[in-house]
Amino acid sequence: MTRWVAQTHQNYVSVTPYNWTANAIHGFQATRQPAIWMGESGPVVVVPGVTRKDELHLKANFEERGLRMQKETEKITPSYYSIVLEDGLGGEILVEQSATSRVGHLRFTFTTNETPYILLESSRPSVITSTATNVTYPDGTVALYLQSNRIHEICGSNSERQDTIITPTSTLPYVEGFNGYYCARFDYEDDFEGQTPYGTVQNSTTHPGALSGEGTLLAGYALFPSQRGKVIVSVRVGTSFISIDQARQNIDEEIPDGTASTLEHTAHRVRTAWTEKLDRFALQGASEVQKEVFWTGVAHALQYPSEQHEQGAYYSGYDGKIHSGQSYTGYSIWDTYRAQWAFLILFAPERLPGMITSMLADYKEGGWLPMWKNIVETNIMVGTHADSLIAEAVIKGVEGFDKDLAWEAVWKDVTIPPKDDLTTSYFDREENVDYEVRAGLSSAYAEKGWVADDVHSESASRTLDYAYGDYAAYKLAAALGKPDNLTSLLLERSLRAPFTLFNSETGFMEARNADGSWAGPDNGWTEGDKWAYSFDVVHDIPALIEKRGGNKSFVQSLDDHFNGGHNDHTNEPSHHIPYLYALAGAAYKTQARVREIAQNNYNNTPTGLSGNEDCGQMSSWYIFSAMGFYPVNPVSGEYVVGSPFFDKITIDLPLTPRSEKKRRLTVIAQGAPTKPYIKSLTVNGRRVDTPIIRHEDITDGGEIVFEMCDIVQEWGNGILKQALKDSTSVEADRAQVVYDYTDHVEL
Repeated sequence: MTRWVAQTHQNYVSVTPYNWTANAIHGFQATRQPAIWMGESGPVVVVPGVTRKDELHLKANFEERGLRMQKETEKITPSYYSIVLEDGLGGEILVEQSATSRVGHLRFTFTTNETPYILLESSRPSVITSTATNVTYPDGTVALYLQSNRIHEICGSNSERQDTIITPTSTLPYVEGFNGYYCARFDYEDDFEGQTPYGTVQNSTTHPGALSGEGTLLAGYALFPSQRGKVIVSVRVGTSFISIDQARQNIDEEIPDGTASTLEHTAHRVRTAWTEKLDRFALQGASEVQKEVFWTGVAHALQYPSEQHEQGAYYSGYDGKIHSGQSYTGYSIWDTYRAQWAFLILFAPERLPGMITSMLADYKEGGWLPMWKNIVETNIMVGTHADSLIAEAVIKGVEGFDKDLAWEAVWKDVTIPPKDDLTTSYFDREENVDYEVRAGLSSAYAEKGWVADDVHSESASRTLDYAYGDYAAYKLAAALGKPDNLTSLLLERSLRAPFTLFNSETGFMEARNADGSWAGPDNGWTEGDKWAYSFDVVHDIPALIEKRGGNKSFVQSLDDHFNGGHNDHTNEPSHHIPYLYALAGAAYKTQARVREIAQNNYNNTPTGLSGNEDCGQMSSWYIFSAMGFYPVNPVSGEYVVGSPFFDKITIDLPLTPRSEKKRRLTVIAQGAPTKPYIKSLTVNGRRVDTPIIRHEDITDGGEIVFEMCDIVQEWGNGILKQALKDSTSVEADRAQVVYDYTDHVEL
């Protein structure tokens, strides 16, 4: 629910709390910023420092309190962080940190002859939008609690939520009461003696002995006088969306008082939890770099959606109430529907019922399924891809949620336009508008098949996303046994709409205005261009191939896309494109391109991803590609075969809520590290001649065996075989045909 990180920057949209190039740390922050392009919600910062014995000078504001870090001492793992800081007065502070879902655990070892202190920042200046000068001052509270004249707890709250300005207007009144709460509980080493002076700081003014405060720029503090030149203080910080008392209960539940409250115990628990997932994967034939990329990817792909519930209850920003049950946030669905959701279905099935139930609760409490939920809806990105998440889950056998309610919510997405649809553009991060959902549904799309560019922003991307969403709804309707008139309506619209944008004169997709005129090749796109989106009809690739003139012409257009430098793997619209070669009878080109993309866009450095992680989508692409297949059309229940990276991957799939049966998936591809091309494929002993693996073949485990080769083979390459069949020339011409089709790869 809450992530703890060393704070090197004041974070806001476009800036995260930590950057690995920084030289100073300004505190240790409980952050709920889910991605760099999203805002913070209810943070708290724990700030260590040292003041001279003969004066009380607390460095409360961000700029002043930065302490130089000894970078060579920094240790970062998923379960433990540590760093040595120079305290500015000749001493050092060893900071160690771990955390459970709702509780941060920090230990400060001060080596100094001066007076250490710990400060809890309740409210701070908050940057709204991505403009650093656009500063607001959220209100906060702080309260100090003593035991035997020693500080026991510092608790508080603040109303900071940087995405407030893009909250749908109908929800805004309910979320205006939002607060992030915390309670920090102090533990001292046994040799600590004496009192712990305390107080508050507000607007840079210190109030010694004060036990409470409220307002802006507010903090509480405790001093820890040093008797022996060393002071060790541990702090457990419970966080909550519900109340300060709930923050206390979260401490008691996750890191309770007693022998289990040591930092080592917390770190061990977290390490054990990660091990339960990471040790399910065994790799053979991977380099050390590939291993680090792969397991880092698994960790990234398991981050979101993140928990919003606390001990069986959750705060809902949609109606401002506390509800029983589970809730999740951080739904970056436009990104993650492509592959990260498929990853979770396979590797975290125990979470899926709660995640889907959470989306349905959002629908009941706010009126719509989430698009990009960060505590509440933010209207970021386009398309209602929660429809895809639900349909894929149903098709792949996920149980444990209300399917009737799910259908009701999806049907609303595909049939009900947003408020003021004909008069609102719904451009990216547009303020003072209601739920965006399918903007443009009531204009040209429902009747003509496209979203009008002269009415709505990002119209061409919307059109293609809505068409896919219609197909997802069709698949859901069919799986649930809905009437033929509904399924046929959805299927027909999903297949017709994409090609209303196809400009046969240019061979590209292009936005259209309300009157049907072309809007220009560069208009109407979001996070992509005409090159990427002209391949974005994942639910009807055969029709797309036909529009591009058949397999040979389609493959040539893919070559033009890649060879012309148009493939942008840093953004999601390009993620499926290398796999399209295989669907046009040129599997060997998919095999080569996937390897090339993995090599160029992933490494094990701090800048090891070429683009935003996008809440696990970048990493999910790598994990699936390393396994040798990828969910091009997520709701199809199929994966398109690429080229496995390693000799062998063995995966002990988690138990599912519907089955206690152990499931092991094995991918064998001997020689794959140096042999990119596939000669044959079997799935569970069955020979597979087309580059498709069905989900039903692996949902309960199984064995996938690739026979690899270092030169192009016939497998999956119908376009090569047809070219050779059509050739009546001599052997020299035969060689030339193969040479032309393989881009100079020897056969």
